[in-house]
Amino acid sequence: MIFPEPPAVRPDGAHVLDIDGTRFVSPWSTATRCWAALDDFKESLPSSITPFFISPSLEEVITTGVDLLEDRVPHIITENWVVPPRWFSLFTADERVRGEDADGPFSIARTSMSKARERAERSHEIVLGAFGQGLVEQEIENMLDWLELFHPQSLVELDYGGLAGYLDSALRAQDLDGINDDTSIEDVAHSLSGLSAGDGAIAGQGYERLVSRWRLVQAFESAI
Repeated sequence: MIFPEPPAVRPDGAHVLDIDGTRFVSPWSTATRCWAALDDFKESLPSSITPFFISPSLEEVITTGVDLLEDRVPHIITENWVVPPRWFSLFTADERVRGEDADGPFSIARTSMSKARERAERSHEIVLGAFGQGLVEQEIENMLDWLELFHPQSLVELDYGGLAGYLDSALRAQDLDGINDDTSIEDVAHSLSGLSAGDGAIAGQGYERLVSRWRLVQAFESAI
C-alpha cells in the first residue's frame, strides 16, 4: 500500500523575487493551504457525502501536525474560479503586467505593502459608509488584518495563475482582445468611486462589469 505523506512533514518551498537589489521571499505554506482547502471542501458538501471523496484515513494524514502550525500566517491565499473583488482594490491599473508566455496567458499585479494597506483602509471606509457593517465590510477588514501581519516594506502580489487562460478564452469568445481587455482593477475602482460619491448607478456599473466577466470564468467549473 502507498501511504501519502502529511503536508506538515514534507519539505516546502517559496517564491523568490529579486527587485532592485532587495530579495522578497514568500513561503508556499503548503500545509496551511492544504488544511484550508480541506475545510473549504468539507463546508461545500453535506457531512454525509464528504467521506466518499476523502476517507477518514486520508483526512487524518492531511491534518497531521495542524496543531503545530495552526498559528502560522499564510503568505499565500487562494480562491477557486474567481478573484474576490476586494483583492482588486489593492492595486491600480498601472501596477498590472499581463500578456502571454510559454505557459500561456498571465496577469500579475504588484504593489508595495504601504500602498496596499492604504487602499484597503480606504475601501473599508467607503464600504462601511455605504452599507454599514456586514459581510462585505467584514471581508475587507479581514483582508486588512492579514496585510498588517507582514513587514511594512513587503510587496503584495495578485497572480491570476491558471485563471488567466480561462479568462482569456472567455473574453476572446466575446470578440475581445483576451486578457488584454480585462478591466477588473478599473471596474472595482469605478465602483468604489461611485460608492464614495453616493452614486449607486456608477457603483453598480463597475460591479456589474466585474461580476459579468468573472461569471464567464466560473462557468468553466461546471463544464469540466
